[in-house]
Amino acid sequence: MKLQVQIQGAGYPILCLHGHPGSGDTMAVFTDFLAQKFRTLAPDLRGYGRSRTRQPFEMGDHLGDLEALLDDQGIERCLVLGWSLGGILALELALKQPQRVSGLILVATAARPQGSHPPITWQDNAYTAIASLINRVAPGWRWNIDTLGRRSLYRHLIQRHTADTYRRLAWEAFPAYLQTSRVAQGALSRALQTGYNRLASLATLDIPCLVLCGDCDRHITAAASQETAQNLSHSTLRCYPHTAHLFPWEIPHQVQQDIDHWLAQHPEVSRAKEVHQH
Repeated sequence: MKLQVQIQGAGYPILCLHGHPGSGDTMAVFTDFLAQKFRTLAPDLRGYGRSRTRQPFEMGDHLGDLEALLDDQGIERCLVLGWSLGGILALELALKQPQRVSGLILVATAARPQGSHPPITWQDNAYTAIASLINRVAPGWRWNIDTLGRRSLYRHLIQRHTADTYRRLAWEAFPAYLQTSRVAQGALSRALQTGYNRLASLATLDIPCLVLCGDCDRHITAAASQETAQNLSHSTLRCYPHTAHLFPWEIPHQVQQDIDHWLAQHPEVSRAKEVHQH
């Protein structure tokens, strides 16, 4: 499938892959600063955002779509950044086509994802729906954050309930949630039922990897991210205290600074040959 993609900046390419639910828009916290030095590509994955489809598909189809996107853009080799589900796809792309991936930035993700999310109640869903709708109308309103947001499912997604984080939820997360299709949900559900585990394959990846996680993440635990880092041959791990699954929106400047520092320490990830579009 030909994906809708947002392209910014110029230079060595960085493919930025969103999570579930998500869209290319939700990657702005990464692309807006990376595009100052690099060429960023943030696609809407199949069944997400503006890459709409009603045809059922499997998770492996995302890889074919991404390979076609790189071909279409004339990109032979790139750095891949993935958040949550996007991180799993980044790993899979590197395992399937190692010659195309010069390095990985893995955000709130794992090769053997484990969660610690408590059961969801009807009150959770009610508070989340009301808080989200009010936040969409009045992004970052403190009364809504303290009265409804902290009682909703957002309490498991974030730990630092700041106005800036809630503005991201209103402007980026809410539209992405509405645009995530049933077929995308179905593909993810079927994949999770298989008990996904790629730890044994990680040793074959001979590239620098940056693994970032939040220590209070209930969706993909910090322990699962740390386990992934330990099984990678060339990894750097950063675990952020008092943050959860959406930590890039909680502490954006810290995350951006750490990515920038890692890139400066590993110039080889952005020196590989790139074939430009004709």
